[in-house]
Amino acid sequence: MPTISRIEDKKRLVRRLAGSGRGFAEQYGFRVTNNPSSLFQVLCLAVLLARRGDFRRALDTAHALPEAGWDSAARLARSLHADRVRVLRDNGQRGDVDALADTLGDLARAVVECYRGDLRRLRAVAHHDPARERGLLTELPGVDAAVADLFLREAQALWREVAPVADRRALVAARRLGLGRSADDLAGLAGSGESERLAWLVGALARVDLEQRYAELTP
Repeated sequence: MPTISRIEDKKRLVRRLAGSGRGFAEQYGFRVTNNPSSLFQVLCLAVLLARRGDFRRALDTAHALPEAGWDSAARLARSLHADRVRVLRDNGQRGDVDALADTLGDLARAVVECYRGDLRRLRAVAHHDPARERGLLTELPGVDAAVADLFLREAQALWREVAPVADRRALVAARRLGLGRSADDLAGLAGSGESERLAWLVGALARVDLEQRYAELTP
């Protein structure tokens, strides 16, 4: 696959990718705002996207959780295990669905118990320190480094101190398109201090790789 080498061409592609003004989650219908419900839904989406399998099932399941009435950590924490299993199966989840239902329930309860259901409190406890924020996230049930990357990929538009963040798929797309090999490379193209634009760019790159849309972006 031909890659882009001229800086003008790279910037032109960046403008095209980030031009929607929406990150990955927003492209698929999730609101990314700095409120407890939105942040928790993005965290659940990250947990689901990190699992193997069709990413569309993860999106469907993430949408199904608030549709079932579990639009916050507190409400998901009060849900019954059997109901979570049913919703997961109805939305195409495969493998150990019981374990996933447990993970989501445990995650919700931990967010309620540690942060009163509000991930902004996690940020406050970390004193806006990116390494500490990441560390506290990975202490939550079901949140490993990959899940933290997926969550912070979206949250960097709001929590500017964590930028630059790029998940594995975004970096695969960046390399294939000749846009760089690291989150710092992408931040340089997005613009200094432009964490929101970087989130749009990184989200678009992840979407390109998931949907295999490379052909429409290369000469």
